[in-house]
Amino acid sequence: MSWFALRKEPPLWGQIALGGGLLLVLLLLWTMATSGDAVETRMVPPTILPSPSEVLGGLDSLVNERALLKSVFATLRRVFLGFGLAVLVGVPLGMAAGAWRPLSSTLAPIIMFGRNIPIAALIPLTMVWFGLEEGQKVMFIFLATFPFMFSDAASEVTGIHERYVETGQTLGASSWQIFIKILVPLSLPNIFTKLRHLFGLAFGYIMLAELINTDSGLGFLLRMSQRRGQTEHIFLILFIITLLAVVIDRGLAWFQRGLFPYRKDL
Repeated sequence: MSWFALRKEPPLWGQIALGGGLLLVLLLLWTMATSGDAVETRMVPPTILPSPSEVLGGLDSLVNERALLKSVFATLRRVFLGFGLAVLVGVPLGMAAGAWRPLSSTLAPIIMFGRNIPIAALIPLTMVWFGLEEGQKVMFIFLATFPFMFSDAASEVTGIHERYVETGQTLGASSWQIFIKILVPLSLPNIFTKLRHLFGLAFGYIMLAELINTDSGLGFLLRMSQRRGQTEHIFLILFIITLLAVVIDRGLAWFQRGLFPYRKDL
């Protein structure tokens, strides 16, 4: 088929067929590996890999007995608060640093430290600074994502071609006017795309924070499921996390296309 050529994008139906085909193969292999009524007849024991029917069968108890919806809302609240705070601080500051390079040089050591510190190391640090309650989870997401937002925003502003700045200067625009009316509008679409990708990472980061001193949240449910040996619940929670991340990303992509309708490549 022609769309198997190098770097050629498959048509939509081809993308669906290829992705769906892989999922069907994986589901078939999963079913084969976990088939059998007795543990002794199964290739993989249920404590390691429950069957698809066993995973689906655990949904009722996860929802009704273990307050799944409460944990979903708790996790989303923590992620949105921490990520939103990082956006409010990191994006404007990063864009300013991309426009005025001395500011970038001033903040470079702190940003470099924040980008390279292991994410897990932020857990004890935020516990010392912000305690063990909700503030610690929110600030953990803030500190984990802020350096990357700052760097991405600065990079996008720096990458705008100099001819746009020169055109503004030729027309008599001040530095502030060039920043507000040229650099910010041109850089925002790509910054938004990078924020979408970073949000997916933030959604994974919160699982680390919810392993400590929580009584709700998807990370808390994962920890308790592991302690109780409820492997089917672990798989269900992982599927739910993936589904939530995909739905949120698609929602942000739809909002992005409406916000920047002139960018047909988004």
